Amino acid sequence: MENRGTTMNAGEFDFGFAVDLMRKDLNICLTEANRNGASLPVTALVDQFYADIQKQGGGRWDTSSLIKRLK
Repeated sequence: MENRGTTMNAGEFDFGFAVDLMRKDLNICLTEANRNGASLPVTALVDQFYADIQKQGGGRWDTSSLIKRLK
């Protein structure tokens, strides 16, 4: 947070791992969990939050953009 807190508060999200890629990885995780009968409700919730960021045009923003959804 020391490094990113200022940029997150400023709405600058061009520094790291993209939301589109995070959702791809979360989908792999959730698909495998479903196949194994595992329940990952928090992972599913975070995936939905990132889907909301994508709907705001933030697919290429980095994952710290989740703060926009949580505010």
